[in-house]
Amino acid sequence: MSSGLRRVWTRITSLLPGRDDLRDVRRDPRRDLLAGLTVAIVALPLALGFGVSSGLGAQAGLATAVVAGALAAVFGGSNLQVSGPTGAMTVVLVPIVGVYGPAGVLTVGLMAGVMLMALAALRAGKYMRYVPAPVVEGFTLGIACVIGLQQIPHALGVPKPEGDRVLVVTWRAVEAFVQSPNWTAVGLAVAVAALMLTGARWRPAVPFSIVAVIAATVVAQLAHLDAAEPIGDLPSGLPAPRLSFLDPGALGSLLAPAVAVAALAALESLLSASVADGMTVGQRHDPDRELFGQGLANIAAPLFGGVPATGAIARTAVNVRTGATSRLAALTHAAVLAVIVFAAAPLVSRIPLAALAGVLLATAIRMVEVGSLRAMARATRSDALILVLTAVATLALDLVYAVIIGLVVAGALALRAVAEQARLDQVPLDRGDHSAEEHALLAEHIVAYRIDGPLFFAGAHRFLLELTEVADVRVVILRMSRVSTMDATGALVLKDAVEKLTRRGILVLASGVRPGQRQVLDSVGALDLLQPDGRAYATTPEAIRAARDHLELTGILSVRTDAVPCRAAPRAHSGRISTRNPPDRTAMRLFPPDC
Repeated sequence: MSSGLRRVWTRITSLLPGRDDLRDVRRDPRRDLLAGLTVAIVALPLALGFGVSSGLGAQAGLATAVVAGALAAVFGGSNLQVSGPTGAMTVVLVPIVGVYGPAGVLTVGLMAGVMLMALAALRAGKYMRYVPAPVVEGFTLGIACVIGLQQIPHALGVPKPEGDRVLVVTWRAVEAFVQSPNWTAVGLAVAVAALMLTGARWRPAVPFSIVAVIAATVVAQLAHLDAAEPIGDLPSGLPAPRLSFLDPGALGSLLAPAVAVAALAALESLLSASVADGMTVGQRHDPDRELFGQGLANIAAPLFGGVPATGAIARTAVNVRTGATSRLAALTHAAVLAVIVFAAAPLVSRIPLAALAGVLLATAIRMVEVGSLRAMARATRSDALILVLTAVATLALDLVYAVIIGLVVAGALALRAVAEQARLDQVPLDRGDHSAEEHALLAEHIVAYRIDGPLFFAGAHRFLLELTEVADVRVVILRMSRVSTMDATGALVLKDAVEKLTRRGILVLASGVRPGQRQVLDSVGALDLLQPDGRAYATTPEAIRAARDHLELTGILSVRTDAVPCRAAPRAHSGRISTRNPPDRTAMRLFPPDC
């Protein structure tokens, strides 16, 4: 096998389950089975609710939780990740359903799955670490607000109004409720949400979401609450896999939504896996394998009528807190939900939509970590600005646009902060082996500047202004050993400054130029200007000696002011005085008076 094929094979096998996974499953199966059962109980109302909110129905949410949850558990890169339909993905899917219909959503999910697998093959998972924390917090806050607002129509017991903007839909739902109030639905939603929130504080280990949903369903059935609209009929089992929804002619128009879904699935899944790592000791996920598993899950879920899936932070957290140690727990969660689909579909169909709305309202409230938001807001003004902008963009625009805006603003503020660290400082000349008198004379005609930090596009123009305002001296030495990085813009600005100094008759020398910087300077034609004699000066003393020689050659400075005879003075001047820099009165003062 050739080396290229061997690398490809190694890459493929690294993304597939291995012996380590089987060993982890055998470690403590009892704890994993119990954790999986607990997560399934928590996930059932969420899967139903997010399926309904997406516009494809409760059965789509269940199919996603079963199919995508099982495949992501086996092929994903985290031992503790639980995948399925999520609120963040629902936010993206609602406008897609409105424009392209259910078939468009299934096609988008399939395309997004292929993109995720491509990202895994390109090893793009590592770039998740570069997403700033304020962007993540703002993103989460915005999602929580959107999820909560999406539940208002069901919580108020009114038909969902038309519209693809959650604020507009919410306002229209409130107007419809004012015209025809449905206090039964409001009571059920508020009761379920209140029971979940208060119960979580009282007994965190008890899955109050399923308790609240069961209680609301029982009350609605016993009291014959006709105003509490139920989920409706569900199929007893998963549908057979099919590709009839795929329309090749629509792939071009669905490309942009598919990119958005793939980006969100990658972001949320890797974020959730990172959260799981932080809640445990010794667990570390493989980001590329996680993308591969999520891609495979999203390819399979649409075949069974499911919506796009991601790693679910809330269910993953429950999985970790209940003692899961391997991917067997997430696989058990999917298996339990499959049993419910096959055996209890008639009972599940009676759950009031208002009760599911209450579950999601409570979930949205619990997503907001007040302590984290307060910490980000107090950290720096930049962090607070990024958080607010990302949250507002999530609520008003689109999740993907929100992340892009947050990243762009964070990048711009970071560049500004880095650029402000760069300095141009005048430093005294090293005395070396010069006498005090000679050093004073050199300091009168030579000035040295030290450049500290990055010299790049974000801050280079400040150097142009400072350098070109240098006083009337004969030589400028640039000490560049502390330049941390340099780009073409920085090199061009430096070249411009050197050219302006040269036109004023000032010689510019550089010391300590690094090999990488030398390449950038040479590419823009600045290296020759900094090495007018063709020599590179590794140290500042070498550059000072070259500057001294220049002053002697131009007649500005005598070779030895205390020993050169008068008859030597004309010889020192003749033929050595630069026509560009003729000696002035200052230069003539440097020779002995009797000359």
